[in-house]
Amino acid sequence: MDYKKSILNLVISLFLSPIIVYIVLLAAKMAGSSYEMTHGETFIIWLLMAIVINLSITKKT
Repeated sequence: MDYKKSILNLVISLFLSPIIVYIVLLAAKMAGSSYEMTHGETFIIWLLMAIVINLSITKKT
């Protein structure tokens, strides 16, 4: 197992996660919706989105 590659994938997914969440929220706001999230909800969404991104960039053998 390549630890450097795994850590790099984790850092990339944790960095991209809030960017994608805010893009989705801005698109919803432009469509007329309004969302307010607590810190706990934001944290959970951030981690779940990071897992999804990590699964999408990890190559399956």
